[in-house]
Amino acid sequence: MSAYCYRQRFPLRYTDFDFKDELSLSSLLAIIQEAATGSADELGFGYEDLKPHNFGFLVVNTYGEIFRQPSFGETLTVETWPLPPRHVFFERDYRVLGGDGTPVAAAASRWCLVDLASFSLLTGEALGEADRNCPYNPEKSITVPNWKVPRMEHPAEVYRMTARQSLCDHYLHVNNTRYADLFLDCLPMQALEGRTLKTFHISYARQAKEGSELSLFAEDRGEKLLAEVRMGEETLTQAELTFAPRRA
Repeated sequence: MSAYCYRQRFPLRYTDFDFKDELSLSSLLAIIQEAATGSADELGFGYEDLKPHNFGFLVVNTYGEIFRQPSFGETLTVETWPLPPRHVFFERDYRVLGGDGTPVAAAASRWCLVDLASFSLLTGEALGEADRNCPYNPEKSITVPNWKVPRMEHPAEVYRMTARQSLCDHYLHVNNTRYADLFLDCLPMQALEGRTLKTFHISYARQAKEGSELSLFAEDRGEKLLAEVRMGEETLTQAELTFAPRRA
């Protein structure tokens, strides 16, 4: 019997690309998250399955590497599967393939299953039969160097903003994919035009809700951007993005 792997195709739209005609990080994150939800639905622990119990999966980390930039109109295929849970951490890996079958990106994520009433963390046992029957696949698509994002040595506040409803999802907090734009907005076009994104690691610690007053801090090291979203003295989300020189 072959190992479980969920596959979904995504035709790319012009709006999925940034000002450099490269696939935006927020679009890439949205694509892999969409595939993850499709897989969870298929396995019996998707949003509609968990909603009656007031449970939800919240992402804790996402790490990925980009091997090449796709083209306008290209159709990507995302392959994803859940790995065996590690106590309260549910890991999921991804492969992103181009229209010709060549690798575009690979990623790994860690999620927590949460009781949305008490925000207590749950183990796989809370999923009942869906957990017992799940064809967990231990294969890794990528090696994660470290699940911790390094702290900045010389953070500088770049801008402030108020979280509005358009950033929020059905859990009533800022959707995890939207943070990618917030972090990259710490750099102007002039700073980004000569770089192409190679790796990304976003760590989510706390949720921002509608009306949250957020401050974006960053440290640009050229080949690496470290950034944080803060609310007052509390760090909500961190990012480590690495770049390579962009070919003309």
